[in-house]
Amino acid sequence: MILDGLSAYHPALAVLGLWAVLLVVLSGLSLRGRTDDDLCACGSPRRDYANPVYRRHRAYHNALETNAPFLAAAVAAVLTGAAPFWVNGLCVVFLLARVVMAVVHIRSENQPLRSACYAVGWFALVGLAVLAVFAAL
Repeated sequence: MILDGLSAYHPALAVLGLWAVLLVVLSGLSLRGRTDDDLCACGSPRRDYANPVYRRHRAYHNALETNAPFLAAAVAAVLTGAAPFWVNGLCVVFLLARVVMAVVHIRSENQPLRSACYAVGWFALVGLAVLAVFAAL
């Protein structure tokens, strides 16, 4: 049972769970298809966006790079009691942008679309952080 004060944030909390699932899925995909021919001496795939192995690896690491800021901003927004409508909406926008970005990253070399998805997710993340700060004041 969830605490009564957090019930307005069910969508945002569900997004946190789905974000964890996405990271686990991307982690598994990042290992798929690796061969010694694809890897550098460091063990990571060689930088080659034409290679799906490299793109899966980068999609996972790109998601990891936004993991801590997203968790911090979302949890802070919920705990400070920021407007649930905006917190829930921005969390959903962030997740959708990151899912689309991962799909684009893995399935194509379309840098402009990947950048656009990143920007949408980034603005949602900044919005969450700003909501948290103002709610805490």
